[in-house]
Amino acid sequence: MSPLIIPILGISCGLLAIFGGVFVKPWFAYQHRRMELEASMVAEKAAQYAAQTERLEQRVRVLERIVTDRGMDLSDEIDRLRDERAEPVKLG
Repeated sequence: MSPLIIPILGISCGLLAIFGGVFVKPWFAYQHRRMELEASMVAEKAAQYAAQTERLEQRVRVLERIVTDRGMDLSDEIDRLRDERAEPVKLG
């Protein structure tokens, strides 16, 4: 074994530590920050979808209430409108 291996390994370890501190550590910090921002955007998008879903569910509840409260009246009204559309329009 060569006596130069120990100093070369020592210098290599030091250079590796410097390289890690200068390049690798900031890169990991950058990746961490980027993931935090992406998570924030995903959470915001999920909140928007949840709000939209809630609005749609409210609208469906209103429509269900209309249909169940006025079930027969609504059916008769739809039939009447169909009949009116089916009859030819007489002008003059």
